[in-house]
Amino acid sequence: MIRLTRLNNQSLIVNSDLIKFVEQSPDTLITLVTGEKIVVRESAEDVLAGIIEFRRLVLQGLPSAWDSSSSHTLLPNHPEVGKREPER
Repeated sequence: MIRLTRLNNQSLIVNSDLIKFVEQSPDTLITLVTGEKIVVRESAEDVLAGIIEFRRLVLQGLPSAWDSSSSHTLLPNHPEVGKREPER
């Protein structure tokens, strides 16, 4: 979820998994997979940065939810890579 601002300064939170397109010309128009369109104050680059930050936070929280016997693989540049004990 990312926090954005409508043109009337009203704050809203958008499920970033539902974003289909982000266009800027000159206002930023977000089109959701449902077909709904939202115009926001943030630039397209700011929306993208918000999505990346949200997903980064989600991925950082995943290893703590797994037990040490998990066979899941972490992404190569994840901060937890190299901190796990080797399997015996």
